[in-house]
Amino acid sequence: MRSNPGLVHSLRDGQKYMSTWPMRKELSPIFPENRIIKATRFGIKIMPAVAAISVLTQMVFQNQQALPQAIVVALFAISLPLQGIWWLGTRSNTQLPPGLAGWYRELHQKITESGVALEPVKPQPRYKELALILNRAFRQLDRTVLERWF
Repeated sequence: MRSNPGLVHSLRDGQKYMSTWPMRKELSPIFPENRIIKATRFGIKIMPAVAAISVLTQMVFQNQQALPQAIVVALFAISLPLQGIWWLGTRSNTQLPPGLAGWYRELHQKITESGVALEPVKPQPRYKELALILNRAFRQLDRTVLERWF
């Protein structure tokens, strides 16, 4: 089995991670995910239009000499959101550093103490498990419990 999951797998994981990560302002100073997800979603909406306009403009003005450069610009524009999704997929499968792993375990314990059933604590948690626990924490835990961390 390869340690590198491959581009398609990373893109799929990135899309899932993008929908899983809690977009909360409290997390913005701590994690880059909020900025990456916002930029990626913006790119998904805007970059296909930028790509089309760059090529169509050269075609409308019958500027055949600039068409290769316009195609390169279009390919670059389309690649930008894919780069964001790939980064998110890679990040989701990255193991948490020891400090964040401890935080993950602490949040997991607080949620289970509140009476919510969760799957067992992962011995080597990744960012995708942290995203799931953070989502649960924001939904289930009392604001006063969360104030300790935020």
